Amino acid sequence: MAARLNNVIELIESGKPAFGPFLPAGSIPDATWISSSSYDFVVYELEHNAFNLSDLSLSLQYMLNRRQILESGSLAPAVTPMVRIPVNGREQSQWIVKQVLDIGVYGIVFPMINTPEDAIAALQAARYIQAEDAPDQEPIGRRGHAPGNALRYWGLDQPEYFDRADVWPLDPDGEVLPILQCETIEGVNNLPAILDAVPSPGLILISESDLSVSLGQKGAPGPLVDDAVRRAREVCQERGVPYGSPQVDMSNVEQRISEGFSFLMPGAARVSEALNRGRELAGR
Repeated sequence: MAARLNNVIELIESGKPAFGPFLPAGSIPDATWISSSSYDFVVYELEHNAFNLSDLSLSLQYMLNRRQILESGSLAPAVTPMVRIPVNGREQSQWIVKQVLDIGVYGIVFPMINTPEDAIAALQAARYIQAEDAPDQEPIGRRGHAPGNALRYWGLDQPEYFDRADVWPLDPDGEVLPILQCETIEGVNNLPAILDAVPSPGLILISESDLSVSLGQKGAPGPLVDDAVRRAREVCQERGVPYGSPQVDMSNVEQRISEGFSFLMPGAARVSEALNRGRELAGR
């Protein structure tokens, strides 16, 4: 296969953490800024903002930088665009997954993955049905096939796109990163069973804010939340599954890197001390 198109997967495979913020979709200045920033990825926030696919398309198009593509000699975007969708795991709205992938994103954050069934459904929605001789048939794909816009955005022809638009690391050559949010105590308690059902889920995003709410702590940090994060992290470590945190700042970036978090989300500041410190600690 050709060089990686998804920079985040390449970093995780090399044992280095990736950094990126949430951003609202639809802002041309934000899209042009993030595309030339020091971040590795951006997650466009459609869960807690309006679900507007035109805004997502606009942001992805304005991230394209022909000079960067020419000078890099690669179709891989310097900053990998991803999206957080609005539906919770239990809702299993496959059409939303299909449509954001058809726009061209390289990763999807799936909120509220609480059960093995939630995780299986997320991966199924992000996959095409595999060829009969493929070694990774399960979970069986359910994505409909009409990737015209994604072909143009990725710069591939249809057969190339079909080969590469699978979920990583279930497909080692896949370029789509599923990011399953573990953000309730139910999700933490079920995480061993979730990883039994999907041993190669992509990445587990251990989300402290909703964890706090689910523990009755009203969104505030504290020992109960810290213990739940530790439990989820240790399950991922035991299974060799990458894990991340959506709440990183100067108070915890050093700790998160020392604990092996490989997907770290500082705020979307033009100059981020947490990003700069994190890159320094990671030897980047």
